[in-house]
Amino acid sequence: MKQMLSNHKVIIEALNYTRAGVLITDPSLKDNPIVYANQGFLDMTGYSMEEIIGKNCRFLQGAETQESDIDKIREGVQKMESVFVELVNYKKDGTKFWNSLSIDALYIAEEERYYFIGVQKDVTDRKKVEEKYIKSVEEVKSLACPIVPLINDIAVIPLIGAMSEKRFNTVFHSTSDYIVKNKTKTLILDVSGLTSLTDFDLDGIIKLRSVLSLLGAEMLLSGLSSHIAMQAIQLQEHFPQDMKTAPSVKALLEQLI
Repeated sequence: MKQMLSNHKVIIEALNYTRAGVLITDPSLKDNPIVYANQGFLDMTGYSMEEIIGKNCRFLQGAETQESDIDKIREGVQKMESVFVELVNYKKDGTKFWNSLSIDALYIAEEERYYFIGVQKDVTDRKKVEEKYIKSVEEVKSLACPIVPLINDIAVIPLIGAMSEKRFNTVFHSTSDYIVKNKTKTLILDVSGLTSLTDFDLDGIIKLRSVLSLLGAEMLLSGLSSHIAMQAIQLQEHFPQDMKTAPSVKALLEQLI
């Protein structure tokens, strides 16, 4: 018996030593209340043991906690299935944090009943890094097709560097969406920043012009230096002769406005 008690104390000490928050709830009791919390959970949330024992874990929820995450937890508990979810929770002082939560059902044969073990980790710092990364990716995507609105239903897209199929696909989709949303009538494609002009580039420009024409918008070409113009003639026999071109955006605007 003394050995069992000693082992029990070791387990409690180990649970309190870990930084992760550990909760045990009893679904046989009304509202599945907390029956145990380790020190890691208390440190993570700012609550005391007296404030949480006997309560359901929903006190961690708040304004930005997603209902879909709550439903996932509820469904797992009802079906006695393991659940993993990352959701927004709140500390005692109202501070929002991202909680990486795993819940497992534990059957105790001696008692012939289940308990739920919830292990929680504050992953707010990681989430901030992920959000910053996603924002950076979106900014890079926008740079791949930076649409600059001007005046009188005119916009400009400067193509910079070397084009690729992926970049052209981004240009097609972004430009089409922009034209429809903003009812733009004239789009100036500025190719002065391209490192080179290939058949692939010319095909992409011609296809983009066709797409915009179907949407009721006219595409003009700027940045077409004499050297690039000669390239276009040599590379693409079927380059549209009726496409309006100019050496710069300024020169086209002088014609339009």
